[in-house]
Amino acid sequence: MSDKNKTYKIILSGGGTGGHIYPAIAIANELKNRFPNAEFLFVGAKDRMEMEKVPQAGYNIKGLWISGIQRQLTLKNLMFPFKLMSSLWNAKKIVKAFKPDIAIGTGGFASGPLLYIAASKKIPCLIQEQNSYPGITNKLLAKKVQKICVAYDNLERFFPTDKTIKTGNPVRQDLLNIESKTVEAKDFFNLKHGKYTLLVLGGSLGARNINDLIERELDFLSTQNVQVIWQCGKLYYSQYKIYNNTKDIQVYPFLNNMDFAYAAADIIISRAGASSVSELCIVGKPVIFIPSPNVAEDHQTKNALAIVNNDAAMLIKEEDLEVDFKNKFSQLIQSPEKQKHLGDNIKKLALVNATNQIADEVVKLLEK
Repeated sequence: MSDKNKTYKIILSGGGTGGHIYPAIAIANELKNRFPNAEFLFVGAKDRMEMEKVPQAGYNIKGLWISGIQRQLTLKNLMFPFKLMSSLWNAKKIVKAFKPDIAIGTGGFASGPLLYIAASKKIPCLIQEQNSYPGITNKLLAKKVQKICVAYDNLERFFPTDKTIKTGNPVRQDLLNIESKTVEAKDFFNLKHGKYTLLVLGGSLGARNINDLIERELDFLSTQNVQVIWQCGKLYYSQYKIYNNTKDIQVYPFLNNMDFAYAAADIIISRAGASSVSELCIVGKPVIFIPSPNVAEDHQTKNALAIVNNDAAMLIKEEDLEVDFKNKFSQLIQSPEKQKHLGDNIKKLALVNATNQIADEVVKLLEK
């Protein structure tokens, strides 16, 4: 049994997107629950969303001047060696000043320099890989860290088997019992009971091609007798908010009440970022994945296929939307049996104790 009064110092790094930030916050919250006297520090990339989201969650954060390598030859790429040197130098200063007992990385650019420095100082390190295909940062760190928590099978191809444990991805605990919230959620969004609700999710910043699709197919969706909760992303809200005047359409830049959004939905259209996929498994509703083709190593398609290959979701590639969307959506909306089948199957893939399991691994490293 671990000692609740321990004053551990815990440093966490992960960012660039919500998919790296929210798992880090979930892990910190669980460790804070276990060790109320522990001290936490996050390290992120300057100018990225973690610099706003982490303080909102109640934690201190320091920023590094770092970004990824672009695929084309750009000025940003020419700056990369300087950013890397700057980040390693600053990570060294942060680690020296904070003196952490453990370092935890959840992916994203900033976690590379931070965990590299922590490992070189013999500080125990744990990384959490959300995707079915690891990012470059975690692949490079794998040899240096003590423990790698993963969410999918067969990641021994990339990571040392003796360090790797399948835990799943940390998700919001308020998603665990959403069936009990359906009526309250539909009322919260002023939805009609007894009418199908479609929830459209394009990630925290939004997804242009998903937004274009929904705009293009609004008349079609009306003929299918569905009401729509459409999270278009804050980058696109000014363009699409006019559709709030359309019957049965609600447009949001961002949904803060995700548990209610999931509870109200009958069918969900979503990107296939790792955190979204993990949440959707717990939610257990029929899903059509439209993976982003613009992410490193096309990992969203790989994440989606890990679900689709278990007969637990549908997938439409962006390039096939014009040809396939109406057909596939009609098939799903007109078959309650298919909806139930997909919902039941995706729920079987949920790993609901991920946050606890990852925290257990952290504790083992702290107590060594």
